[in-house]
Formats: sequence, C-alpha cells, structure tokens
Amino acid sequence: MSKGEATRGAILDTASRLARSVGLGGITIGTLATSAALSKSGLYAHFRSKEALQVAVLEHTRARFVAEVMVPALARPRGEPRVRALFENWLTWDSQSGGCLFVAASSELDDQPGPARDLLVRYQRDWRDSLAEVFRTGLAEGHFRAGADPEQFAFELDGVMLSRHLASRLLAAPDSETRARRAFESLLDLARA
Repeated sequence: MSKGEATRGAILDTASRLARSVGLGGITIGTLATSAALSKSGLYAHFRSKEALQVAVLEHTRARFVAEVMVPALARPRGEPRVRALFENWLTWDSQSGGCLFVAASSELDDQPGPARDLLVRYQRDWRDSLAEVFRTGLAEGHFRAGADPEQFAFELDGVMLSRHLASRLLAAPDSETRARRAFESLLDLARA
C-alpha cells in the first residue's frame, strides 16, 4: 500500500466515524480537515467535491461492513447458523458509536437524488439480497420449511434490524436489543421446518 493510499484510508476512517455522528451531509472538506488535522487543500487533492467525499465514505464503510459483518457470518455453517451470525454481527455493528451509517444515511438521502443515494440504494438492495440468499441456504439444508419465502424473510429481518436501530438510537430504549432478539427468534420459529 502506497503512502497516498494509507493516508486516504486514514482520512476515510475519520470521515466514517464523523459521518456516524453528523451524517453524510454534515461532512465537508472543512469539518473533515479539522477532525483529521489536515489541510483543506490536502483533502481536496483526495476528494474534489463533497459528493465525491460522500461516495468515498460509503464505499469505505461498506468495505468495513463486509469485513466485519458478512465475511465472519459466511464462515459459519450454512443455514440457520449463518442467519444467526449475520444478525449478531449486525447488532455489534449497529452498537458502535453513532450506529449504522447505512441506516442513518437511508433517511438522510432518501429524497436526494445523486451518486451517493444511488450507491446507497445499491448497497441496501445487496444487503437484502444477501439476507435472502443466506436464508435460501437454510432451505437447502432443511433448516427452514419448504415454501418459505426468502425475500419475505429478508424483508422482515431487515425490519427487525431497522426497528432496533430506531429504538436504540432515537428512543434510547434500554430493552431495544432484548426486543430485537425476541423478534428475531419469533421470525426463525415461523420459518423453521
């Protein structure tokens, strides 16, 4: 890795942490320069616009999400163990300071057309597709009842996760994780063979 790539990675780590607390729209070259203790001109060399910075933050955060949430889950046995691992890993991801950037950015960008929104839409669809695909492996393994709908399961599991995020982050509900786990177990009970 070159020095420029290492610097860019460190900048994006800082930008991702900052975005979790101020949102993608709250990140500017100026705010990031202050947080990263770099010059605005140095940052401008890496990101020519606020929009390019937002896209880079989403790409960087997704790479971390894949490494921290998806890859460890895919190392688990196929079927229900993988579904459980995805859920547990996502809970850990959302429990970080600031919560899940993708959930927060979904509300922030839902009505703002542009490259950042387009990328986020693709990432959210990929996530839902991944949940459905992992559920399909559970069907193939006989863990879930024949005829169960993988897309419906993914939709409902994503809904549990979104509800947990809202209850935890906005409402500061102390029982948000307990309720999310209960909802997850109910969802699995309905899906089992």
